[in-house]
Amino acid sequence: MIRQLRSSGGVWLNYKSTNIIIDPGPGAIVRCNHARPSLDPTSLDGIILTHKHLDHSGDVNVMIEAMTEGGFRKRGVLFAPSDAFGKDGVIFSYLKSLPEKIVTLKKGKYSLGDINLSVPFKNIHSVETYGLKFYLGEETVSFISDTRYTEDLVEAYKDSTTLVINVVFYQPRRDYEHLCLDEAISLVKDIKPKVAIFTHFGMSMLRAKLRLVEKKVRKEFPNIKFAYDGFTFLLP
Repeated sequence: MIRQLRSSGGVWLNYKSTNIIIDPGPGAIVRCNHARPSLDPTSLDGIILTHKHLDHSGDVNVMIEAMTEGGFRKRGVLFAPSDAFGKDGVIFSYLKSLPEKIVTLKKGKYSLGDINLSVPFKNIHSVETYGLKFYLGEETVSFISDTRYTEDLVEAYKDSTTLVINVVFYQPRRDYEHLCLDEAISLVKDIKPKVAIFTHFGMSMLRAKLRLVEKKVRKEFPNIKFAYDGFTFLLP
C-alpha cells in the first residue's frame, strides 16, 4: 500500500446487473476511472469491507460518495464490520445517511440485487474481519480475506468453485495474522476449487519475484493464478 508497487484499489465484482466493490483501499476511485474497460463508480450497487484496515478501506468514503453521486442519489448498500463504525472506525458519520441501507457484516446470509452471499465465520485477525462467499448461478466464488491459518477455513470454503486468497507472506510469520504462500497452497489442495486466485501480496512475495514463484507453483497446481493490477477473471 505505502509504495504502491501493487494497486490497493480492491476488487470489482459484476454479476448480471449488479456491481459491487470489495475492500476499496487507497487509489480505488482512480483505478476505477482509469480501468479498461471502464468501471463507473456511480453504477455501484454495493460496497463491502471485509475489515477496516486502511489498505482495505482507505477509499471507502470516496466510494460511498461516488455510489450516491455525492449524496444526490440515495442508493446502494454498504456492508462493513461493526468496528468500522463509530469511535476508531473508518466510515465518516456524515456519509451514513447517503446509502439506501447499511448492513453490519457478521456471520450470516445476505443478498444484494442479483447476488446472494454469505459470511461463514469470523477470521482470526487483529480487527473484526470476515471472508465472503458469493453464489453466482452454478458458481460459488469465495474470498478468504486476511486471517491466520485455521483448519476451519477448509470446511467453510469447501464448496468454492473459484477461490480468491489474500497471500501476504512468502514464508510463515507466526507473529502476524496473515496467510503465507505454503498455507494458501495447502488450502487449495484441500478445498479443490476449479480456479484459485492469489492476491494481496506483501513485500516478501514481491521480493521473491512473483513471475518466477507463479511459474514454479503452476507446474504442480495449474489451477492457481497470481493476480496483477487490472487482472480480470470471467466466470464460465
